[in-house]
Amino acid sequence: MAKSDVKEIKWLPDVEEHDYPAAESYLRLLYNDDRVAEIMIRFRNSAIVQFKAKDIFRASRLSLLGVSNLHVEKDRKKILNGKSLSPLLLLRDEPNGIVVIADGYHRLCAIYEFNEDALIPCKII
Repeated sequence: MAKSDVKEIKWLPDVEEHDYPAAESYLRLLYNDDRVAEIMIRFRNSAIVQFKAKDIFRASRLSLLGVSNLHVEKDRKKILNGKSLSPLLLLRDEPNGIVVIADGYHRLCAIYEFNEDALIPCKII
Protein backbone atom coordinates (compact mmCIF):
# COMPACT_ATOMS: atom_id res chain seq x y z
CA MET A 1 0.00 0.00 0.00
CA ALA A 2 1.46 3.36 -0.99
CA LYS A 3 1.32 6.59 1.00
CA SER A 4 -1.24 7.96 -1.45
CA ASP A 5 -3.54 5.02 -0.61
CA VAL A 6 -3.97 6.25 2.96
CA LYS A 7 -7.29 8.08 3.07
CA GLU A 8 -7.21 8.95 6.74
CA ILE A 9 -5.26 8.20 9.85
CA LYS A 10 -7.48 6.44 12.35
CA TRP A 11 -7.45 7.23 16.06
CA LEU A 12 -8.59 5.57 19.24
CA PRO A 13 -11.11 7.65 21.22
CA ASP A 14 -8.74 7.93 24.19
CA VAL A 15 -5.14 7.33 25.19
CA GLU A 16 -4.26 3.65 25.64
CA GLU A 17 -3.69 2.68 29.26
CA HIS A 18 -0.09 1.51 28.66
CA ASP A 19 0.84 4.98 27.34
CA TYR A 20 0.51 6.56 30.79
CA PRO A 21 3.31 4.54 32.45
CA ALA A 22 5.47 5.12 29.35
CA ALA A 23 4.94 8.87 29.67
CA GLU A 24 5.58 8.72 33.41
CA SER A 25 8.87 6.87 32.91
CA TYR A 26 10.08 9.50 30.43
CA LEU A 27 8.91 12.46 32.51
CA ARG A 28 10.75 11.13 35.59
CA LEU A 29 13.96 11.92 33.70
CA LEU A 30 12.93 15.57 33.43
CA TYR A 31 11.00 16.32 36.63
CA ASN A 32 10.90 15.26 40.27
CA ASP A 33 8.49 12.55 41.47
CA ASP A 34 5.94 14.95 42.98
CA ARG A 35 5.74 16.99 39.78
CA VAL A 36 5.37 13.83 37.67
CA ALA A 37 2.58 12.50 39.91
CA GLU A 38 0.68 15.78 39.49
CA ILE A 39 1.26 15.74 35.71
CA MET A 40 -0.07 12.19 35.40
CA ILE A 41 -3.27 13.06 37.29
CA ARG A 42 -3.79 16.04 35.00
CA PHE A 43 -3.21 13.91 31.89
CA ARG A 44 -5.83 11.38 32.95
CA ASN A 45 -8.36 14.17 33.57
CA SER A 46 -7.67 16.13 30.37
CA ALA A 47 -9.89 16.22 27.32
CA ILE A 48 -8.71 15.25 23.86
CA VAL A 49 -7.86 18.20 21.60
CA GLN A 50 -6.23 18.38 18.16
CA PHE A 51 -3.15 20.05 16.71
CA LYS A 52 -1.47 19.75 13.32
CA ALA A 53 1.52 17.41 13.14
CA LYS A 54 3.80 20.15 11.84
CA ASP A 55 2.85 22.49 14.70
CA ILE A 56 3.56 19.85 17.34
CA PHE A 57 6.99 19.30 15.79
CA ARG A 58 7.75 23.01 15.73
CA ALA A 59 6.67 23.44 19.35
CA SER A 60 8.65 20.40 20.54
CA ARG A 61 11.83 21.41 18.69
CA LEU A 62 12.54 17.71 18.12
CA SER A 63 13.96 16.17 14.95
CA LEU A 64 11.88 14.01 12.67
CA LEU A 65 12.87 10.35 12.98
CA GLY A 66 12.93 8.46 9.69
CA VAL A 67 11.26 5.21 8.78
CA SER A 68 14.55 3.44 9.50
CA ASN A 69 13.59 3.76 13.17
CA LEU A 70 11.96 0.50 14.27
CA HIS A 71 9.17 2.17 16.28
CA VAL A 72 8.34 4.66 13.52
CA GLU A 73 8.16 1.82 11.02
CA LYS A 74 5.83 -0.13 13.33
CA ASP A 75 3.47 2.86 13.57
CA ARG A 76 3.72 3.50 9.83
CA LYS A 77 2.55 -0.07 9.19
CA LYS A 78 -0.37 0.46 11.57
CA ILE A 79 -1.39 3.51 9.55
CA LEU A 80 -1.09 1.63 6.25
CA ASN A 81 -3.15 -1.26 7.66
CA GLY A 82 -5.91 1.07 8.87
CA LYS A 83 -5.28 0.42 12.56
CA SER A 84 -6.18 3.11 15.06
CA LEU A 85 -3.44 4.98 16.90
CA SER A 86 -3.43 6.27 20.45
CA PRO A 87 -3.57 10.06 20.99
CA LEU A 88 -0.39 11.81 22.10
CA LEU A 89 0.41 13.11 25.59
CA LEU A 90 1.89 16.62 25.47
CA LEU A 91 3.20 18.83 28.25
CA ARG A 92 3.67 22.58 27.92
CA ASP A 93 7.08 23.42 29.38
CA GLU A 94 6.41 27.16 29.50
CA PRO A 95 9.68 28.20 31.21
CA ASN A 96 11.60 26.66 28.29
CA GLY A 97 9.07 27.60 25.61
CA ILE A 98 8.62 24.07 24.29
CA VAL A 99 6.11 21.25 24.23
CA VAL A 100 7.39 17.99 25.72
CA ILE A 101 6.08 14.92 23.92
CA ALA A 102 5.56 12.73 26.97
CA ASP A 103 4.24 9.88 24.81
CA GLY A 104 3.71 9.50 21.08
CA TYR A 105 6.92 10.78 19.49
CA HIS A 106 7.25 7.76 17.19
CA ARG A 107 3.57 7.97 16.21
CA LEU A 108 4.03 11.65 15.39
CA CYS A 109 7.03 10.89 13.18
CA ALA A 110 5.10 8.16 11.33
CA ILE A 111 2.10 10.44 10.77
CA TYR A 112 4.26 13.30 9.53
CA GLU A 113 5.52 11.07 6.72
CA PHE A 114 1.98 10.77 5.38
CA ASN A 115 0.60 14.24 6.08
CA GLU A 116 2.32 17.06 7.94
CA ASP A 117 -1.04 18.87 8.15
CA ALA A 118 -2.81 15.91 9.77
CA LEU A 119 -4.78 16.82 12.88
CA ILE A 120 -3.49 14.74 15.75
CA PRO A 121 -5.65 14.02 18.79
CA CYS A 122 -3.77 14.61 22.02
CA LYS A 123 -4.02 15.54 25.63
CA ILE A 124 -2.06 18.68 26.45
CA ILE A 125 -1.49 20.19 29.84
